[in-house]
Amino acid sequence: MIKKIILILVLVSNLLFLSYLLSPTPSLPPLANSAISNLPGDTVQVSNVSGFFTNQTRQQVINFYKANYTGPFRIILNHPPEKAREVIVDTIPSYYFEEFILPFKETLYINGYEWQNDVFTKLENRLKNKLIYDSKEYFSKITIRRFPVSIKNRLVNFFIVEAGILAIISIYYIKVFKKNAS
Repeated sequence: MIKKIILILVLVSNLLFLSYLLSPTPSLPPLANSAISNLPGDTVQVSNVSGFFTNQTRQQVINFYKANYTGPFRIILNHPPEKAREVIVDTIPSYYFEEFILPFKETLYINGYEWQNDVFTKLENRLKNKLIYDSKEYFSKITIRRFPVSIKNRLVNFFIVEAGILAIISIYYIKVFKKNAS
């Protein structure tokens, strides 16, 4: 009886997780109240990258992505700004760098550069970093980069993880039953 219940639980959880894996990732609209950048590095030069100039604060930008990049298992991580140079491009200026993860599906990185708050530039030198795009001054530049995972890779990764978990559980129960049998 217990084996049937466990089998049903495994099948139901597999079906639920497979429906999650097969569902599309959220489509992201352009950042609201911003100008879409067509500068080199913000279009086709780096795959899955988009840039925006905006006068929004960090909290407003992050709230926009929280509202538009949703999923049942979404994880949000805050990274040191230096990591943006590893993930996006090695010359990108950064004030904050956050990561939104949809496990097994996709990762979205959000890099924000606020020239007035640049901790890597002395206060008296910050004015030369002023963000001007299309003859307008902006408070910040936002660069996003998506790392999508193909459906095939999602399924392969899921079944590898599931096989590992089932192997660990099986080994544990074999040891428990051998211990109780002796």
